[in-house]
Amino acid sequence: ANASNLKNFLSAVRLAHQGTDTGALPLSALVPAKTSEVEKPKTKMIITSRRDYPLTKNFPYSLEHLQASYCKLARIDTRVLCLKKLRKLDLSHNHIKQLPATIGDLICLQELNLHDNHLESFSGALCNSTLQKSLQFLDLSQNKIKALPIQFCQLRELVNLKLDDNELIRLPFKIGQLDHLRFLSAARNKLPFLPSDFRKLCLENLDLFGNPFEQPNPLVPNIQLKIPLTLLECAARATVNYRIPYGCHLLPSHLCEDLEVAKTCQCRSACLSSFIQITVTMNLHHVAHTVVLVDNMGGTEAPIICYFCSLDCYSQFLDRYLQSNG
Repeated sequence: ANASNLKNFLSAVRLAHQGTDTGALPLSALVPAKTSEVEKPKTKMIITSRRDYPLTKNFPYSLEHLQASYCKLARIDTRVLCLKKLRKLDLSHNHIKQLPATIGDLICLQELNLHDNHLESFSGALCNSTLQKSLQFLDLSQNKIKALPIQFCQLRELVNLKLDDNELIRLPFKIGQLDHLRFLSAARNKLPFLPSDFRKLCLENLDLFGNPFEQPNPLVPNIQLKIPLTLLECAARATVNYRIPYGCHLLPSHLCEDLEVAKTCQCRSACLSSFIQITVTMNLHHVAHTVVLVDNMGGTEAPIICYFCSLDCYSQFLDRYLQSNG
């Protein structure tokens, strides 16, 4: 109804509550508001300049899509973190250096665009938040990120991940856990090779152009074997191989973290800190339907890490490799 009429009605209710005689109350008939007079809850707001950014009033709590680009934001506004219905948040082209853990409280967030900011990291706390169940699109391109945390691969609903134009020296160790991932771009970074878990991906489109990939050489292994195996290594291998339950209530947290990133040998056995490491060539078409050329020479191959739990496993691989390369 009309706002002034509603105020008069509330005044009448207050007077009635105070005991005023009903005949003296300022009552009038309430006329229903026309549809054209009722403002629908706002679900989308797009801001593309600092001048238009609201400083004195709150964002509508009904927002589902918020874009605040080119606003020179140095941090994420705490008012944004109160928008519990947000599904899409675009903060591209700003000066944001750090992400607050409270972004994880946006329980409906499906798309997060942080393209062209000053980020140097993506915290493990965000990876362990409710974003695990909601986040499908993440754009971290054109920042200053050198590495992503171990916990990053807990964001298992990710479908589209953009990491272009950062300073990445490696991809997440357990990237193969992102089994919903279909679009991955990490062009123009500093990747020397790909993690062994990369083989498990099943992508529609992959772009790794402009990375300084090393030339793989299976005949020059990095040998980290400890013979005989330490008791810790034996116990760790058994825990992973036989899928023995563990957790911080049973083991020190650093041991749990080590077990989470156990290597997998070609024989499918686990190894922790005792292994042989090599890099081999992998054609990226094995994991992606469409592959952007890795270099200007038309290549679609990249080096990938392989691990071996023993000299015996490495010797068997070496025999097969030498036979296939004549």
